[in-house]
Amino acid sequence: MNNRDRILLMDRSIPTRKAFNFPSSDVPKQKLPNKNILRKKISLPEISQLEIIRYFTNLSRLNFSIDSNFYPLGSCTMKYNPKINEEIASFSGFQNIHPLQDSKSTQGAIKLIKLLQEFLGEITGLKGVSLAPLAGAQGEYSGLLIARKFHSSNNNNKKNIAIIPDSAHGTNPASAAMAGFDVMTVKSDNSGNVDIEDLKKIINEKIAVFMITIPSTLGLFEPNILKITSMVHKYGGLVYADGANLNALLGLIKLNDLGVDICHSNLHKTFSTPHGGGGPGSGPVMVTEDLSDFLPSPIAKVNKASYELFTPNNSIGKINGFHGSFGILVRAYSYIKSLGSEGLKQVSKNAIINANYIQSQLKNEYSLYSDRYCMHETVLSASKQKNKAIKGLDIAKRLLDYGIHAPTMYFPQIVDEALMIEPTESESKETIDNFIETMKNINDEISNSPEIVKSSPHNLPVKRLDEAKAARNPILKR
Repeated sequence: MNNRDRILLMDRSIPTRKAFNFPSSDVPKQKLPNKNILRKKISLPEISQLEIIRYFTNLSRLNFSIDSNFYPLGSCTMKYNPKINEEIASFSGFQNIHPLQDSKSTQGAIKLIKLLQEFLGEITGLKGVSLAPLAGAQGEYSGLLIARKFHSSNNNNKKNIAIIPDSAHGTNPASAAMAGFDVMTVKSDNSGNVDIEDLKKIINEKIAVFMITIPSTLGLFEPNILKITSMVHKYGGLVYADGANLNALLGLIKLNDLGVDICHSNLHKTFSTPHGGGGPGSGPVMVTEDLSDFLPSPIAKVNKASYELFTPNNSIGKINGFHGSFGILVRAYSYIKSLGSEGLKQVSKNAIINANYIQSQLKNEYSLYSDRYCMHETVLSASKQKNKAIKGLDIAKRLLDYGIHAPTMYFPQIVDEALMIEPTESESKETIDNFIETMKNINDEISNSPEIVKSSPHNLPVKRLDEAKAARNPILKR
């Protein structure tokens, strides 16, 4: 992008230049409102159409996106979104309906909701499904409200503790606190698993729910999961699985078979819908059949020959205005339907192979918290590089120079200088090999030319920022 491209539209403005001529109006002129409430002057740039096109096209090229760059953002599953999903979601029968329409005129939409409920119930083994939650965190919150109402309905109001591993997603303890639970943390052992001995010390009759991410945020499957769920159930607690990492389990295992009672899934991660930039999201909550009466509304069902929405008798109620992120539900339905059961299984197999390939190729250059078979993502540590005065942040910035988005950094917090890398199933071996080679090159640079890494990025319009000042005092004009 040259200097001319960086000039703002208003600064390019030259009087009398036009980008568009409005056609003659076929609407009669109307009387204007009170002049006191009208703006006297609207300052708009006067610029040619070609200048506008070039300006916004060049701006768009500055964006990192899954359609233009490798995006190994761990835990977020930034995978390719098949364009057919977008096309189907744009069908007028889906796009132009209104949630307040009579159900007789929206039978196709409600049927889609019902079928997606069934798909997610089959995938997780948890047959009670609500698609209402608008994001993963809202799905967590809904599941925890279900747990609280379940215990309350059984007169177990003393059950007020949520036990959460120290490697959990940060939203887990926040959601538990919002739902009215006291949070207790269980430690991870040296292998990255839940420390069973520590769990034995803190578990008691007051446990309402145990929240666990499967696989964990370390990218590891919990080998003691059956022992853990059995312990929790013995004390009358429920097991909540954070299903944000479901991309590793599709078709391979059902959460219900592991003793899970409640989970959510991020449709905008696992089922390939637009993700990033603040949304949109979708976090359906799935429960065992004996908890289905507590689900948030609305739920789709078949009544004789028609589809309708209903509210369960003991529902926690509505958690948003209408039916959840319906456009995202259409995309997720399309993704599942196009792949089928075998295709979904292959998604997880490929994601797991890709992550383990990266881990095996980079574990000599970078450190591992736990040197064992990972699932859909691997968590490397830049602790070796830290000894040479290079931080994980420096490595992440240098990746940008190579046209690769930075991985998730400094998470989970139990890993020193963590670099969480998730290649997903979408990426080819050639792309992954390029990433591996780049990471090795950066490691060589740290030994031979550390200042290049410390001062990166070099190839982007915006260089290294003061992160604290950029957050508190952003300069938005240039």
